Formats: sequence, structure tokens, C-alpha cells
Amino acid sequence: MERILVIGSAGQIGSELVLALRNKFGNVNVFATDIKQPTKEIQDGGPFQILDVLDYKNLLHFLVRNKITQVYNLAAVLSGNAEKIPLQAWDINMKALMNTLEAAQQSDAKKLFWPSSIAVFGPTTPRYKTEQLTVMEPNTVYGISKLAGERWGEYYFNRYGVDIRSVRYPGLISYKTEPGGGTTDYAVEIFFDAIKSGHYDCFVTEDTALPMMFMDDAIENTIRLMDADGKDLSIRSSYNMAGISFTAGELAQAIKQRVPNFTISYKPDFRQAIANSWPASIDDKIAREDWGLKTEFDLEKMTDLMLDKVREKLSV
Repeated sequence: MERILVIGSAGQIGSELVLALRNKFGNVNVFATDIKQPTKEIQDGGPFQILDVLDYKNLLHFLVRNKITQVYNLAAVLSGNAEKIPLQAWDINMKALMNTLEAAQQSDAKKLFWPSSIAVFGPTTPRYKTEQLTVMEPNTVYGISKLAGERWGEYYFNRYGVDIRSVRYPGLISYKTEPGGGTTDYAVEIFFDAIKSGHYDCFVTEDTALPMMFMDDAIENTIRLMDADGKDLSIRSSYNMAGISFTAGELAQAIKQRVPNFTISYKPDFRQAIANSWPASIDDKIAREDWGLKTEFDLEKMTDLMLDKVREKLSV
């Protein structure tokens, strides 16, 4: 029986991934940790402990003591916040990964998931249908740390046999948790403001196109990658994962079709430059061929569900 540790269980991805893993492997076999309290559902539904991934000794002790076989390390300072504290963000993002890699190779938790991001690409990367292997010159702290992390992950696989698996997440859209300081957060905030006030001030321009993915698809594909036979995986840095590509204006129009009185203003801030350096669409054919990546949600289906669930959450 697998015994799984999720680091960063209070975050946007972790809060939903823990529930999916507990449903698959049983509540008692999925250990949730973070440096802050998670949702009540996670805390009451299975083992939870405050754990700082930057504390290597405690992390290693936790893996050994609880006989952990798989680790999902989701701890990171995201793109928007990282630009405000570049040195601190670099230290946190890299130390969190290096501690996990080192603890994995020193314990029985040899199977490790670590998320990369479309932020590994940069302004010199071809913007449309960006391929798996291409120019990668990120110009943000977050992107630089993710690209370095990809190289370290592949190194630990080749040198020490750590079974690391990774995807380059696009922007993730969910109604369950608050945005965490990323450049694609507008695609979550817009739904809440549309229902609460009928208006949204968007921090990117109307024609800004970025790859996005509904959280259900992201969680399902993350687990699908971890379930795959390692012999089928040709990429040990990180797999491209495309999702849906749309502009801020296209998302606003989809909402307006369902909320006729909705209005939007475009007031780009420092995150616009970050968005401009990222791809507008992604080619993920290698992930589809290697381990069966597939998605169910397009813009229309995602918009319908997000509006329904945000209304329900806000009791509107």
C-alpha cells in the first residue's frame, strides 16, 4: 500500500489533490502537511501535521517515521509574489525542491512529484504551440527557479534513481481556494467579482492569451502521471501540459453571455510583462503519447461550472 505525503496541502493545488488522493488510496494513507492550517475537510479527513519543507532534518524524519513511499511537493512562491521578494522566493523555491530530492534519495520515498510551470519559457520562446523542447530563457524569478528545478530533478533521476515526475502547469482555475499570487489569477478572480459585484478590474490586457486548465483536469492528470509505468516516461525534466488557451477578453465574453450585466475594465499592472513572456498556447503531444494526458473542460464547460459553483460558494 502506498503511503503518500503532500507538502503544501493548504494551497490551491494541494487542497484538492489531497482529497483526490485520499479517495484513491484511503484517508489514513495520505499525509497532508503545510506551514499553515488547511481546510477543515483536509484536517478532519485524515492525518495532518504542520511541517516546514525548508527544515530538512524534520522532513527526512517524517518520511522515515511514517514509511512514506510517494511525495508531492507543491511548496512554492508563485510568479506575481516572487517578483516582489526575488531573493527570498528563489531561496524558498529552490531549497524546498532540493530538500525533497535529497530526502527522497535518502529514504524509501523514491517516487516524487514536483510541479513546474509554463513560466520556464520566456520572451524568446515561440509563443504558439510551444513545443516540449524549445528555447527556454525565462526572465522571472519564478520561471528561473522552475527551470533550474527541472534540471535538478532530471539530475537526481539519472544520478540517484529518484523517480521524479513533473508537469509544466498552465494557469489553474478553481472555485475552491483563493488565488495564490500568480500571473494567471485573473482567470479565477474574474468569476468571484462577476458574481459579487458584476464588475472586474483585470490586471492584463483584453488580448492577453495564456494557457489555462480547470483544476479537475489538472488533478486527474497529475495522478495519471504518477500512476504511469516509469518505463513509458521519456521526459524526466517536466512534461508540457496545454489545457485551454484563451484571451482575457474571450473569458470575459463567455461570462457576459451568462451574466448579461457583467462589465470589465482592463488595468494592466506589473504582471502584464510576465504574461507577455509566456506562451499563448502549448503543444503537449509527448505527454499524451507517453502517459495518456487528456482533458475534459473547454472554455464553455469550465465557465458554466465555475459560475454555478461560485454562486453556490457565495450563497448568491
